[in-house]
Amino acid sequence: MKFLSSFVAIIGPPNVGKSTLLNRILGTKLSIVSPKPQTTRNRIIGIYHGDGFQMVFMDTPGIHVSRTALHKSMVASARAACREVDTVLLVIDLSPDPREISSLLKNLRQMKKPCVLAINKVDTKPKELVLPMIDRFRHLYPFDAIIPISALKGDGMEALLEQLKLGLKPGPQYFPEDMKTDQSEGALVSEIIREKIFLFTNKELPYSAAVTVVKLEETPAQDLFSIEASVHVEKESQKGILIGKRGRMIQAIGRASRLELENLFGVRVFLDLKVKVDRNWSQDPRMLRKLGY
Repeated sequence: MKFLSSFVAIIGPPNVGKSTLLNRILGTKLSIVSPKPQTTRNRIIGIYHGDGFQMVFMDTPGIHVSRTALHKSMVASARAACREVDTVLLVIDLSPDPREISSLLKNLRQMKKPCVLAINKVDTKPKELVLPMIDRFRHLYPFDAIIPISALKGDGMEALLEQLKLGLKPGPQYFPEDMKTDQSEGALVSEIIREKIFLFTNKELPYSAAVTVVKLEETPAQDLFSIEASVHVEKESQKGILIGKRGRMIQAIGRASRLELENLFGVRVFLDLKVKVDRNWSQDPRMLRKLGY
């Protein structure tokens, strides 16, 4: 029997649950999740293994009107992913912005790729509000299927996966069976720390923060991971907020990050966080490349 494989891009507006969906499909946390929009900044690959097949998912940043160099990089990353895959999985929620949807459908028409629409968060609204939306989107674009889901609760996931399996083609096994992502340990660490910054800080600060891992050192004899990481912000005032009074904010971020990292790696973690000011890094292409965007 021939092995089957496919690449699937998960796209959509910001904050519709794309990362939650990928985590649900894989049964593990790869993409950081936040109630704030535009949390995902880079493409994140997650690998779903089945009997005789493999689906490689790309979780992409939300496609939105972009103003800063960082946001333009995020949108370009999402659109590039669509060109590289076999199937596009468009995710929306029950309150879509007509301008964002219009732009997304325009891009889909240009790409001419098989596309499945997942309407997420259906657990938050009465069922009678979902059916009219399905009918409306049937007239807007020739989707291969439109499937209502709740990524948070798992509703509709079996139907969604069965539909996506129809896009599998004879092809190689791109990744080993025990591999769920191509992200490095350093990338996973930086994303977990960035998630905690989203969780503990308010307003614009999370969008002005980036994380780089300076050192990641394992000491098996001591059952220990030693991690040094830098949090980059754009202003001295942001540095003060992130550190907090008597260092309480950065301590809380570090503590929450360490607990999740210990759960991820299965060993004790020593985490040293430092805050650096790199003025206007989100507008500087050179700094964006240095920070991995």
